[in-house]
This record gives sequence, structure tokens and C-alpha cells, in this order.
Amino acid sequence: MVYTRGYVPAPVCRPSLATLATGLYPHQHKITGNDPPGEWPAIARDVEGRASMERVFSRNENVMELLGRSGYVSHQSGKWWEGNPLDHGFTEAMTHGDVTRGGRHGDDGLTIGREGMDPIFDFIDSTTVLSKKTEHAGQWFVEPVDSPFFIWYGVFLPHTPHNPPERLLGQYLTPDRPERIAKYFAMVEWLDETVGELLDFLDKKNLSNTVVLYVADNGWITTEDRADQPLARAKMSPYEMGVRTPIMIRWPGKVEPGRDERTLVSSIDLVPTMLQAAGIEPSANLPGISLLDREALQQRKQVFGSTFAHTAVNVLDPVANLKYRTVVREDGWKLVLPYALNRDVMHMIRGQVADWMRFEPELYNVLEDQHETSDLAAEHPDLVAELSEALQDWWLVPEELPDTGSE
Repeated sequence: MVYTRGYVPAPVCRPSLATLATGLYPHQHKITGNDPPGEWPAIARDVEGRASMERVFSRNENVMELLGRSGYVSHQSGKWWEGNPLDHGFTEAMTHGDVTRGGRHGDDGLTIGREGMDPIFDFIDSTTVLSKKTEHAGQWFVEPVDSPFFIWYGVFLPHTPHNPPERLLGQYLTPDRPERIAKYFAMVEWLDETVGELLDFLDKKNLSNTVVLYVADNGWITTEDRADQPLARAKMSPYEMGVRTPIMIRWPGKVEPGRDERTLVSSIDLVPTMLQAAGIEPSANLPGISLLDREALQQRKQVFGSTFAHTAVNVLDPVANLKYRTVVREDGWKLVLPYALNRDVMHMIRGQVADWMRFEPELYNVLEDQHETSDLAAEHPDLVAELSEALQDWWLVPEELPDTGSE
């Protein structure tokens, strides 16, 4: 089942991946940016700063730990920010997370997909190695046991570097297409290939009843004439190209295949989905809805999101890092609400003012204007007020003090 109106609650990878692990919004799990406070390149080697963010993440219950308590084994590969994955419920991991050895967002685990899928395949094969002894008619027998497993395939594709194999790149090189665009298309196909290899492996091992979930951690725009991608209205921005992603679930015999272009879903829904599939009761603090509960999903009226500083201002205070909050309604209305109290935080992206950056509320109907080119806030002030109130009901933050006109 493909949900085309899927969203992540933050348009950058680390908070988005922390949501995938915890099922919580960034302001709840408190991982709001990619890096601790500081300046590049020093923060890449800031052992204590990175440890402080990992400690914040560790305060949350995560799906690996919950599944592990029910007998699941788990494997990590690809992107992972929170130190050593073995400290957070994984039973096997490719990433080491050691800052002193270059650990930041996946290190050795980033080779998965680009250099083959064998680590995942070997792990799945190992889940049948366990055995148990059973008694029958006075005799003891040893038989293999298939352990239930969880795979975190955080593949670093189609992420930069865009270096696809020539066999794929050649399919997209045309006289009228810039090479950088062709490379990106080839990277997407490379990702598709690796996912196909994984699904084929599950089928070959008679494991096609495995639940498979897909989501992207943030959006991206590859433009023809601009090399500075972070200044585009995608990654690190609150707009559709930054936060919208297809979300898919594959569970043969349990989930009816199809394409849903109406229902709003969010990556906060993935942890409740996994827990329900595993027969584990989700805790009451999880804000998402299981994708297995189609009726509840179809009753959802709106989804929420927030955009924060890429480099944290204060690791412990989500509001200090806040730039925007957003709400998207079922009928297509979307409010982009800047947090003007943090104007100094908002305008800095790699030391530059982005040309799309604005400091007033913006209102769009993304069903009619999917690229958000026509701001209708001035024409619908009542709707702006209504959606602003919905955002406060979702996450209450201090409002800007009134301007009295005096110092």
C-alpha cells in the first residue's frame, strides 16, 4: 500500500531518524538537529557534544528495545547518528559510532547497498542458527528456531556522493539533460535495485510474510543550475519538497496493495505499526496511528511538523532551536508558521540567508499548488488564525511578545 501523502515531522535526517526509532515528534524525543552547538569542522570531532545528544536520545524508549524484549534480534546498517547502535537495542550493527574514528552519521554502515547487501543477508541467515530442545515420547530433540528479526536498512542512497555505476548512469545521459541530473536519477535506480535485492532475498527464504516499511528521511531537490542544494526549498525547509515522502507498507496477505492519494500519514505512524504487527501494545504516549488501522487513518484530519536549526543552539531545549511549525489538513490547506522569536536562528543556513526564507505566516493549498508558489495567507486570515491555534494545541510554545512601539 502506497500512501502518497506521507510526511516526516522534520526536514533533516537525524531528528527524522530519531522519530523512526522512537515514534515521537522531535520536540518530544528532543533530537532536533544533526549536530551539537559549535562551529565546523570542530563539531564533527566534539566527543562530549555528541555524547550529550546521544544521552538525550537514550532517555526515550525505542522500537529496537521493545522488539528485543519480545524475542526479536535486530540488525543496523546505513545511517545512524546515536553512537554505538549496540547501546540502543540492536543485536548486530555495521556502524561503530566512535567519534574519534570518524563516527558521525553511520561511518562503516554507510557502505550497505553501495557495496552490496551481504551483511543483511548474512544476518537474516543467522536467525535460524538458534535451537531449542523439546521432549517427545520420553526423548529429547534439538530443532532449529527461526528468530523474529528487525532490519534497519538506512541506506545512504540516493544521498550524495552521486557516484552511480556506469551501467546505470548511461541509461539517463541524454544530450538535453545535465549530467548532475542524470547522476541523481541513476542514484535513485541504484536504491531501487538494492530494495529489490532485499525483497527477492526474503521471497527466496520463504520470508515474504515479513512486514516491510519504506520512508525517506527528508526531501531533496537536484536542480540544473544551482550546486548549493541546501538553499533550495527542500532539505532543511518546511516546504513539501523537504518533508513530503511516500510511505509504503508491504505485508502479503495482511495489507491490501493499492495507492492511497487522500489519507494523511506520517513517519510517527511507523513505530505503532511495527509494534502492532509484532503483537506488542504501543504505549499511550505514542502520537502516531498504526498503518494497519486503516479506519483510524482515514479519520485523521491533519498532520504536524517542525523545522529546527541544523546545528543545535541548545541540546536540551527544542524551543531554542525552533524555526517553523507546520500543519497540513486533509483538505490540502497548509500553514507554514515561522517562530519569529528565533529570527537569528531561522535565517542562518551555512552562514547565508536563503532566498526562500520568510518571516511571516504562509498559507498554501498543497492539493492545488503542490510546489507552494501562491501564498494565500493575506486572503484567508481566519484560516491562518485557526491553523495557528491548531499548532499551539499540538505543541504549545511561548508566543512572541507584542510590539508596544517603545524600547
